[in-house]
Amino acid sequence: MGNETVSEKSVESDEILLTVDRRQVRVSPFGASLRGFHETGEDGKVHPIVTGYSGTTNKVGGQGDVLIPFPGRIRDGRYSFDGNDYALERNDKDGPNAIHGFLRTKHWETTERTDDMVRFSVTLGPEERPGYPFALMATVRYSLTPEEGLTCAFKVTNTGDRRAPVAAGFHPYFTVGTETIDDNLLYLPFESYLEFENLLPTGEVSGVGGTSFDFRSPRPIGTTVFNTCFADPVRDTDGFARVRLSSADGGRTITVRMDEAFGYVVLYSGDPLPETHRRRSLAIEPMTCASDGFNRPEWGLARLEPGETLTGVWGVL
Repeated sequence: MGNETVSEKSVESDEILLTVDRRQVRVSPFGASLRGFHETGEDGKVHPIVTGYSGTTNKVGGQGDVLIPFPGRIRDGRYSFDGNDYALERNDKDGPNAIHGFLRTKHWETTERTDDMVRFSVTLGPEERPGYPFALMATVRYSLTPEEGLTCAFKVTNTGDRRAPVAAGFHPYFTVGTETIDDNLLYLPFESYLEFENLLPTGEVSGVGGTSFDFRSPRPIGTTVFNTCFADPVRDTDGFARVRLSSADGGRTITVRMDEAFGYVVLYSGDPLPETHRRRSLAIEPMTCASDGFNRPEWGLARLEPGETLTGVWGVL
């Protein structure tokens, strides 16, 4: 579609609204991005659930991005796979690293659409990205129901003739309508977190017990600064791990659910962001592998054989 696919005008006009009852989700085929999710109260007031934006220039801090074939950072943009060394484009503004995959800047095809559901699809050729000579097809399906709220299901298939390293992540920001997240109550059923230095994991994984990152029982976020990757989820009997964010008065609660494909989650409080966004909402990022997973395949990296598919489901109610 040429330059038209990335122009401000075309991206805004391409935005798609999903509506059920008083809830509305806004998405775009540009990056298959989640642009917003809100509920209108009986009093007519709009209550955001996922904070959003429109167009190509208003996004802050990776809002709503789909992170395929890797979430988080890859140290120095370098990794080894099946005996070969690769060097990716170092596109991280905060250091000489690769960050958040390639598909968030591609225009996806809208392959199915109804009032309450849309499916996007995209392909990645083996020659498109330096340092990633693998072929993929990805789909992301957003749906909205009264019972489940927003559900996001993804599939990534290796369409090439060689094994491929693959992971997926998502970057939504959530709010319960407060000015900042400081007084919000957080329930985070994850047992461990990755030690970080200069925004990259050191390789050490520590238990959350006795640390400022222990939210296994709900408590206020307070001054906790998050740019943190958590591991070892405690799942409910249906296999989903559920993270809850509530207002201090209990008036509003959102629950983010992640199926068994997602063994990791990153929380980001946005402290480095501009004042208009700093600590205004909390990014809760479902991830199938940890940050720098291409260099730590034991941290959830999928090694897809030709024809194999990685799938997963997350959502928010």
